[in-house]
Amino acid sequence: MKITTAKQLSNFVKDSRKQQGLSQEKTANTVGMKQDTVSKFEISSTNAQIDTLFKLLSALNLELDIKPRNQHLNSAPSNHSPQQKSATDWNEEW
Repeated sequence: MKITTAKQLSNFVKDSRKQQGLSQEKTANTVGMKQDTVSKFEISSTNAQIDTLFKLLSALNLELDIKPRNQHLNSAPSNHSPQQKSATDWNEEW
């Protein structure tokens, strides 16, 4: 699944937890965090610490796979390096 926003990420984590039949408390206890932390992440991961994300991924037996954008569209090398990208190349909201 392609995730490009914090809201998509929090929804994916929440959906994965529910599909596994886990409560927020059980998920939290698996990795030594509070249920409230899981709840806050699922509501909005915008201000979450990266450590919280990795703990939740671990508790849900998920992993993060990062790859260059548009890798699936073509494997041809880009005409410019990441440092040379112009402002028009960026179209994601943060």
